[in-house]
Amino acid sequence: MRAPLPTANPAGDRISVSAPVVVFAEGAEWARLLPSQRIRVRGRLGPPDPGELTAGILLVRGPPEVLGGPSHPQRIAAALRAGLRRAAAVLPPDERGLLPGLVVGDVSLMDEQVAHDLKTAGLSHLTAVSGANLAVIAGTVIALGRVTGLPLAVRAVLAIAAMLGFAVVARPSPSVLRALVMGSVAAVALGTGRSRDGVTALSATILVLLLFDPALAREYGFALSVFATGGILVLAPRWRDRMAVRMPRWVAEAIAVACAAQAAVTPLLVLMAGQLEPVAIPANLLAGPAVAPATVLGFAACVVAAGSVEAAQWLVRPAGYAVGWIIWVARQAAGLPAATLPWPGGAVGLLLLAVIAITGWVVLRRAAWRLIVCAVAAGLVLATLFLRPVVAAWPPRNWLLVSCDVGQGDALVLAAGPARAVVVDTGPDPTLVDHCLRTLGVRRIPLLILTHPHFDHVGGLDGVFRGRPVGAVVVSPGHEPRQESARVAADLGRRHVPAWVASPGMTWTLGPVTLRILGPVPEAISAGPGEGAMANNASIVIHARWANGSALLSGDVENEAQAELLRQGLPPADILKVPHHGSARQDPAFLAATGARAALISVGAGNDYGHPAPLTLNRLRTLGMRVYRTDQSGDLAVITTQGHLAVLPRSPQH
Repeated sequence: MRAPLPTANPAGDRISVSAPVVVFAEGAEWARLLPSQRIRVRGRLGPPDPGELTAGILLVRGPPEVLGGPSHPQRIAAALRAGLRRAAAVLPPDERGLLPGLVVGDVSLMDEQVAHDLKTAGLSHLTAVSGANLAVIAGTVIALGRVTGLPLAVRAVLAIAAMLGFAVVARPSPSVLRALVMGSVAAVALGTGRSRDGVTALSATILVLLLFDPALAREYGFALSVFATGGILVLAPRWRDRMAVRMPRWVAEAIAVACAAQAAVTPLLVLMAGQLEPVAIPANLLAGPAVAPATVLGFAACVVAAGSVEAAQWLVRPAGYAVGWIIWVARQAAGLPAATLPWPGGAVGLLLLAVIAITGWVVLRRAAWRLIVCAVAAGLVLATLFLRPVVAAWPPRNWLLVSCDVGQGDALVLAAGPARAVVVDTGPDPTLVDHCLRTLGVRRIPLLILTHPHFDHVGGLDGVFRGRPVGAVVVSPGHEPRQESARVAADLGRRHVPAWVASPGMTWTLGPVTLRILGPVPEAISAGPGEGAMANNASIVIHARWANGSALLSGDVENEAQAELLRQGLPPADILKVPHHGSARQDPAFLAATGARAALISVGAGNDYGHPAPLTLNRLRTLGMRVYRTDQSGDLAVITTQGHLAVLPRSPQH
């Protein structure tokens, strides 16, 4: 945002300048602000990062004080966006959240899993309102003008007016403004009757925008927009004409546009993220036909809702079918093997990509080689989709326990029958734990155990409840940290799920597993130095037993609680879920008493805590345990093989 900054010159006079400032703030009050509003804030101003074209970084304290505004157009725009949200309330939750995002970029109601699927499938650009949305709106206006017999110049003026109105409703973000400038250039070319040169229009847009805001030259978003548009303008027509010889022209154009855009942005994706998205092209081809009807019907509902929400809902319902199709495509694409492929980043990855592209161009110039390449590619696709799940399926058949890779946190899933599982902790991210449960095919959760109310164990609670009934929840008798404990209690109360406080001796048999609560023992609940250690020592400790072995699930207990458990009597186990992500605060006697042959450590790569500690790793290996880590191997499954338990990592350890 731009803000007036008071400064002082050597003479001591105060002056004000308008300069871009990066503002960091939090609170619900900020979400209610609208463009054009003037606010006053208090905070600490720091220097910008080196090389950034900003005047500084402002760390805001407290809520903003509104001084004036918003402007009348922005009030209308806010009312229209709110009307669309109210009209979309008749749709299922996933469609209700995506439709406003697809139409006007309002992602406030979007489900996190839907957003994750869109990103994985290469469809996240659909919620970043840009040229595609403006093209649909302008194209619809021009088509209606042509049907009604309006002159070319009038149609161009109406298209510009429609794009301006849409830009105001969708908020004038950088992507919208970029698309508006380019769309206006193209509309002027249309209205004057001159031949439209797309490359010239794109070049003019780039020049104008860089002169207006030089900082765009350093933004990947701007570069991705330019490269995608350039690919469509330069590559798509040639590819379309060649493919149109063997297929309908409209099919050739759809394939050419998707392939050209993806080919153009791939070098930037390698530089930016170090990965490739092979599913992006088919996903965009399948989802593309639904974008235009969803956008047109959604924007029409946005306008109609200002007069009657009930009338707008008649437009929203068919739009919901189109949005539902996009969600289904994203979900299927995101679930495919190799949806995203790791690739070397930086100059090395770019050079490798160039070598492969040049080699492919040379090979594909010969008709005979093209047939061979197509046959090999088809075989690889079939092998990836059908043979790989047979040879190396995930999850493994008849899995008993899976430690989900949820980053720096814990989320354990124990099989409890067909499509049923007991979940122990949820990790910090609802999307990650939901993805793990979906991969395992879990649709019902008879029991959820939250070992203690630390965010890295309960932050993903919404992901567990996403589309799955939960029978009951077991919580720790400890209440530290109190704020997180109160949040969890309120969330469970809102869901009307019975919550039981854990106590030693509680036992359940669910499917193939029998669970028995070992702790926390009362003496350990308040043990440990500091609030963090007290919360960890109040963790629920569970002994899980199957026909061919057992596992000890120890939450985050530290050495004080471990010693108490040892005094109470610790049953042996074949598998140990290492306490507290392998921290250094471990009782060697506790680790030895488990008698485990394998140790599971749920930990995030490159975490700031130094987990797992080298001392703990050495102790585990000295005791003869084989160590498995989620940061190195992803999800970890416990299975039965040759009459005993074994650990099967999803990917080989580094």
